[in-house]
Amino acid sequence: MKPTIPRTRRLRACILAAALTAPAAWAQPAAMDHGAMDHSAMDHSAMDHGATDGGAQAATPVGSLPTGDGAGERGYDSYGIHPHMMDYAPTWQVLFDKFGVSRDRNGGNALEWDGRFWFGTATDRLLLKSEGERENGAGSGGKVEAFWSRAVSPFWDLQLGARRDIGSGPKRNWAAIGIEGVLPYNIELEVTGYAGSSGRTALALKAEYDLLLTQRLIFTPELEASLYGKSDPERGIGSGLSDGSLSLRLRYEVTREFAPYIGVSFERKFGQTARYASDAGAGRSQAAVMAGLRFWF
Repeated sequence: MKPTIPRTRRLRACILAAALTAPAAWAQPAAMDHGAMDHSAMDHSAMDHGATDGGAQAATPVGSLPTGDGAGERGYDSYGIHPHMMDYAPTWQVLFDKFGVSRDRNGGNALEWDGRFWFGTATDRLLLKSEGERENGAGSGGKVEAFWSRAVSPFWDLQLGARRDIGSGPKRNWAAIGIEGVLPYNIELEVTGYAGSSGRTALALKAEYDLLLTQRLIFTPELEASLYGKSDPERGIGSGLSDGSLSLRLRYEVTREFAPYIGVSFERKFGQTARYASDAGAGRSQAAVMAGLRFWF
């Protein structure tokens, strides 16, 4: 006959066996059935991705910008936009669109120029302009202008300054205000109004367009016109539409900075200006061939 074990001792033995075997069971987690998981129901937005990869911050979503204006501390820095990337550093350029000689149908030769120099930033600049011609034995004419130029839109600059007429005849000084920019189809336009002493007023217009025939061969038509509010007989200028010119130039860019050109120009005087020219023995219109260099640095 087997000895009987009291019920209390049997219960204690079962509890002790369970306590000894429990850690092994906890170390072996049951396999998860990923196929049965409903991933669409998971809230991924609540996951802290910034804490992954050793705490590295995730990339900024494309198209995102700070909600502020960047004035706060590290407002734009956190998006990789730094102050040194802004175009605030001053720079400068010298550009001569025309620098060469011309010969008219009467055999007269002339030196022609049309250039500018600017110094400043992309928004504010000191701008100097000069254009004119000096004819052999027949006098000269031209102007020098100085402007403060302010960018008022991505394609237009407002200019405020002064002009001085040079060459034959008395020198005239003008206050000047103008606008310069690019029209649709890349037509460059300059419109400048002037006010001088004794109630003199004037308006100058210039438009040109670069047509790329090849990567290096460029055809440039240019149109200019001048209007005056009152006559100035001492300089041979009549009121109204005074003169206009059309030039057609073909240049070859040896480099972007150096391009020889050839072309033709047609000039016409109108109204009282034409009468002043006739009285002085000059023609009302003139045609010429030209050659020279366009360069900048």
